[in-house]
Amino acid sequence: MITPAFELSQDPDFLTIIIKIPYARASEFDVYFEGEDFKFYAKPYFLRLTLPGRIVEDGREKASYNTDKGTFTIQLPKEIPGQYFEGLDMLTSLLAPKKLRAAKPLVEEIAASAQLSEEEEEEFDWEIEQTPYKETAESTLQQQYCYGFGNLRSAVFQRLQDELSDVIDIKDPDRVPVDERRRKRLAAEAAKFDPDHYLADFFEDEAIQHVLKYKPWWVDAHKKKMALKEESHQEHDRQTFVVFSEEEREQLRKFKNKSHLLDKRARHHVYLSLIDILLAYCYEICVNEGDKNVESSWNVRKLSATLCWLESFTSIHDVLVSFGRRVLCYPLHRHFRLVTRAIDDAVMILQLGKGAVLKCLLDIHKIFRENDPSYILNDLFITDYCIWIQKTKSKKLAALAESLQKATLTKSHIGLELEELEAAAVLVQEEESKLKAAGTVSKQQLPSSESETSDSEESSSTSSSETEGSDSDERESSTSEDGKINSLQGALQEERTAPLIDCNGLRQDTNTSMFETAF
Repeated sequence: MITPAFELSQDPDFLTIIIKIPYARASEFDVYFEGEDFKFYAKPYFLRLTLPGRIVEDGREKASYNTDKGTFTIQLPKEIPGQYFEGLDMLTSLLAPKKLRAAKPLVEEIAASAQLSEEEEEEFDWEIEQTPYKETAESTLQQQYCYGFGNLRSAVFQRLQDELSDVIDIKDPDRVPVDERRRKRLAAEAAKFDPDHYLADFFEDEAIQHVLKYKPWWVDAHKKKMALKEESHQEHDRQTFVVFSEEEREQLRKFKNKSHLLDKRARHHVYLSLIDILLAYCYEICVNEGDKNVESSWNVRKLSATLCWLESFTSIHDVLVSFGRRVLCYPLHRHFRLVTRAIDDAVMILQLGKGAVLKCLLDIHKIFRENDPSYILNDLFITDYCIWIQKTKSKKLAALAESLQKATLTKSHIGLELEELEAAAVLVQEEESKLKAAGTVSKQQLPSSESETSDSEESSSTSSSETEGSDSDERESSTSEDGKINSLQGALQEERTAPLIDCNGLRQDTNTSMFETAF
């Protein structure tokens, strides 16, 4: 049987279901509805829905078929007129069948779910309890090496060693406990932090200011919701301002519905990890102005310690510190303002409700699905989050948004000595400015002394020319005197050597040379 594409809408009195059945015979169909159950059959299509509110058969129900579009439209009266049905966009949860109460495993699941539901009604404390307790070696071992959604998975990466290094930073997570993961993560971040890169983005922030002007879809949706809430002074459907594309609806129909049995500690972990993942996604959307590229998958998983280091957080503050450190250590744009902007965006998404959170998770799911081997993170985290969020109560997300909004994060919390770096860089800038100012003053004084320098240069040139003239005369005089001396020496030599030649009849070269030397 084929599950057809469908969508639901409502007004105060009716629930409207539109079903797309292009290959069915409109004359052969069956519709059944009672209470929260709705069933539709038209070969080869079958649709079964568990509705969030009760409907009734009282003669006002209507049905029509559009042959051009191949759509079947059914209007069903609400049992209580004016009642609001929440979560009509949560298609995966609507497709979930009612739980049977016969089989033993399902009875246990119902009991556990009832207990969790009662716990969810209590005020949610986002600071996990730090009560020391003793556990068996087996249970401790299981908790230490678990990861994934709600820390429900283990031994996954033993089968994926070849693709491991391309997905997460931690090596061999199936043998590294949670505390050791955190120590290694902090050490890796400290080693990666580049003060020069940070200061360059801090002082030359034109690109940062440009991307901060971008407004994603949730900004306008949040403004509309807040404005409408102020005008009417009452709560409104959080899904009204979130529209799912047909591609997103198709993905919701493909998800296999499942139950997640989470204890109190696991639920803390799930909510806190959700914040961490949303923060990384908000950064990615901001810096790329909503456009996806080859780095989108890297940005989301690298900035989320949940995805990259399989981290288990214990408080919202820990989440913010981790996200802030990773933003200032890894991506291209490393500016603290991008951290605070992502926090503001995450608050808005949570305030819009589970529809907005689901839309973001579906986008992350698509990013990882289209990037090999990041799809592993869908199997470990995102798919389960997409299914789980549809069953989460909106008031829990509202409380989470309020806690996140109240949380504070300063540069001193990051632990990378950012304020000291900035102060030192500012001092260097001030000194350089003073040196430049002093150089400007010197240049302004230079023209008044140039005339004196010119006069001295002219006088020096004149004296130099005179000196050169006198030297020339002296050289000429010296040359003439040397000429006379040389001629006298030649004559004297001839006179003194002549008698020797006459007397002996031989040329006495030795005596001549000795004479010349002596002379």
